[in-house]
Amino acid sequence: MKNNSIKILIADDHELFRKGIISLLLGEADIEIIGEANDGKDLIYKYLKLKPDLVISDISMPELSGLEAVSTIHASYPDVKAIFLSMYAGEDYIYHCLQAGGLGLINKDIPKEELLSAIHTVINGDKYFGKEFSDEKIQKLISNYEMQLDTKEFIPNLDLTEKEVEILLLIAEGLSSNDIADKLFIAKRTVDTHRTHIMQKLDLSSTPQLFKYATKYSEMINQKKSGK
Repeated sequence: MKNNSIKILIADDHELFRKGIISLLLGEADIEIIGEANDGKDLIYKYLKLKPDLVISDISMPELSGLEAVSTIHASYPDVKAIFLSMYAGEDYIYHCLQAGGLGLINKDIPKEELLSAIHTVINGDKYFGKEFSDEKIQKLISNYEMQLDTKEFIPNLDLTEKEVEILLLIAEGLSSNDIADKLFIAKRTVDTHRTHIMQKLDLSSTPQLFKYATKYSEMINQKKSGK
C-alpha cells in the first residue's frame, strides 16, 4: 500500500472499461486503486467498506445509477469526493452531477493527462467539468445551480422530500414518468414510487388531480421567486 496516495474506488458496469481506467492509473506514484464496483448498490457497499479518498463512477449503471449511489453516500458522508463518467458531458449532466454531490464530470474518452488533471483538481476540493467548457461557462452553470438551491426557501412545508418536490415540478411541465426518469437518470419505477408517495401525502386520488396540484404549485413557486 502506497503512503499518502490518493485512494480511488472505480465504479462502472462494464468490466473492460473499469480495467481500462485502472491500467491508465496503475503507474501513477500518488494513486492507488483500492476497489471496483459494478453497479450503484455495489458502489455504496464498497465505499462504506473501503472509505476511498475519491470515487470515479459511471453516471448510468444497473440496479442503482451512479448519481443515485453518490447522492446516497453524500447524505451521510458530505465530504465524499466524486467524479462522474459519461459518454456525453452536457450542461444538464453537470447540473445532475452537482445535485448528487459530485465535484467533477468527464467524458469517458478523455486522454490520460486530462483524467489525472480531473483527479488532482477534485481531490483538492475544486470542481472539474472538462475542457470543452470555458471557465466562464462553468462558473455560470455552478452559479445557476446554487441559485436553484435557494428555491428551497420558497417551498412550503408539505412533508415532501427534495426529490418529491423536484418530481412534482417536472409533472407540472407535463413530463411522463419515463421522461422524468430519463431527465433525472433514475429508474421509471423509482419515479412511480415517488408519484405514489406524493399523492398519498397530498391526499390526491387521481393523476388529473396530481397534475392540477403540480401546476398550481409550480405557479406559486415562480411567483414567489419573482417577488410577486
